[in-house]
Amino acid sequence: MSTVYDCTVPDSREQGLAAAANIVRAGGLAVLPTDTVYGIGADAFDANAVRALLAAKGRGPDMPVPVLVGSWSTVDGLVMSVPQQARALIEAFWPGGLSLVLPQAPSLNWDLGETRGTVNLRMPLHPVALDLLREVGPMAVSSANRTGQPPASSAAEAREQLGDSVQVYLDGGPSGDPVASTIVDLTQGAPRVLREGAVSLAQLSEVLGVDLEAER
Repeated sequence: MSTVYDCTVPDSREQGLAAAANIVRAGGLAVLPTDTVYGIGADAFDANAVRALLAAKGRGPDMPVPVLVGSWSTVDGLVMSVPQQARALIEAFWPGGLSLVLPQAPSLNWDLGETRGTVNLRMPLHPVALDLLREVGPMAVSSANRTGQPPASSAAEAREQLGDSVQVYLDGGPSGDPVASTIVDLTQGAPRVLREGAVSLAQLSEVLGVDLEAER
């Protein structure tokens, strides 16, 4: 059976974060609020947990799972190197709605799906998500919905779709506008905008000093 914790109430928030941390460490799944939509999360280094996440969504490894982090410094241990452009974007937009695709560190023992040696990283701007990430470390997190259904903007919507496939639901209240994160690929030298979302092309161009266009 799954349990929902109201994270707008201090005592329940503390209990929920502890329960979610224990479940994630044990290889289970938790739903958490983010600054975009609700996410379903697992320990990024537990391949079985990531497979369970994909199964809960009804999705295959051909759509790899992004990784959320709780601090800027966490990135250094996850990627081969952090180029200056990535550092500039991190300083400007993290925590927030910007995802960066970078070459993953070859020593990492994880299986996020068919990533072709890359990892999609983001630091969310939500206190509940950040507290959980700082407690358990990097998490594989995807939108909390069944594939083909609308992303959940509340814990109730997430539970309606995912049910008891998730053990802990952290209810942080309704999410804001369901605007997806902007995704920038920095694996090939010149930055490529794979998806424009919460961070605009104009904002990216200003920080990087180059004119960017979104992929068609």
